Amino acid sequence: MDKIANFAGRPLLWRRVGLLKAEYELQSDDLVAATLQFRSAWGTFATARSADGCWTFKRIGFWQTRATIRACDCEDEIASFKNNTWSGGGTLEFPDGRQYPANTNFWQTQYEFTTAAGEPLIHFRNRGLFGSSSEVTILPLAKEMPELPWMVALGWYLIIMMQNDTAAAT
Repeated sequence: MDKIANFAGRPLLWRRVGLLKAEYELQSDDLVAATLQFRSAWGTFATARSADGCWTFKRIGFWQTRATIRACDCEDEIASFKNNTWSGGGTLEFPDGRQYPANTNFWQTQYEFTTAAGEPLIHFRNRGLFGSSSEVTILPLAKEMPELPWMVALGWYLIIMMQNDTAAAT
């Protein structure tokens, strides 16, 4: 694996690799840039790994959900994502007060993290039947962000959570 920032400007694709387990790989050509693995197919706890490190995501709450982001084997939150069910997307919040909005379109086929000023950072475009994969674009502004590696994994995690919620509602 290579560091995620080195994949900026290159085609990236999240895709499912486990048939019975919820396991995903972020690929560029034949290279694996990152992985995302859920502890169980029905749970919300997932572990992301890349050459940059290891992080865990877990969604908590029922009506007002949020996802916690932690380094593996650490109890301290690096950040949290507060979901905004009614408008789509939500806000990635850091302990130091920084915030990055996330937005999705009506059909939930696109997802994007932006700066507070609305400048795009990371863009996801779902492909395949039921959004089984997603093209990822890392924009130049995001390349220098230390949070980039886990934000690329978090975006895919949040897309999977939206898809699961939609499937459960139908």
